Amino acid sequence: MNPQRIGRVLKRFREQKGLTQLALAKRSGVAQGYISELEAGKERNPSIEIVRKLAKALGVPAGELLG
Repeated sequence: MNPQRIGRVLKRFREQKGLTQLALAKRSGVAQGYISELEAGKERNPSIEIVRKLAKALGVPAGELLG
């Protein structure tokens, strides 16, 4: 799992949906700070549960976030 890739993909999907990090945090139940770290490539190992929550909130398959 490449952390920079996950962050880029997450940001792309979030922006396509017209969501801020805060809005995605509220939809997914994942902290905004954590989303910020993911998008910046600082968080290296998101759990599958986090990936699933983000994917569900974005309306995409979890595999799309993981590549």
